[in-house]
Amino acid sequence: MAQPDWIPIAFLDDEIEVLFEHDPLLSKRPHAPDGFVWGDQRFDVIEVLSEWVDTERRGRAAKNMSEAHLRTAARRGSWGVGRFYFRVRTDPQRVFDLYYDRSPKGVSDRHGHWVLWRELRAEDI
Repeated sequence: MAQPDWIPIAFLDDEIEVLFEHDPLLSKRPHAPDGFVWGDQRFDVIEVLSEWVDTERRGRAAKNMSEAHLRTAARRGSWGVGRFYFRVRTDPQRVFDLYYDRSPKGVSDRHGHWVLWRELRAEDI
């Protein structure tokens, strides 16, 4: 059976609280959460549809490395750089893309944060 094409229906870009039954072994390399809280509503993840990693350096971080180190960082990632994306189906029945952004917000917040990126729907064929 072919995978559906997913069409974004809303770009949200909201920070969320994620819920894990078992915490990730490495906080900067998380697995998909078991649920999340967006606003005052809880969503339980019932299926992970896909996942991917983007280790691209953005902004000033893209200009502060030699070319050789940049290639290595693009493959492996580097501290505080990169995003882990997850496309999930939730209960209630909705599909979202969310990601964990490894970049710290500041010296006092070095943990990164989770973002609810967008809501999607299957393209009608």
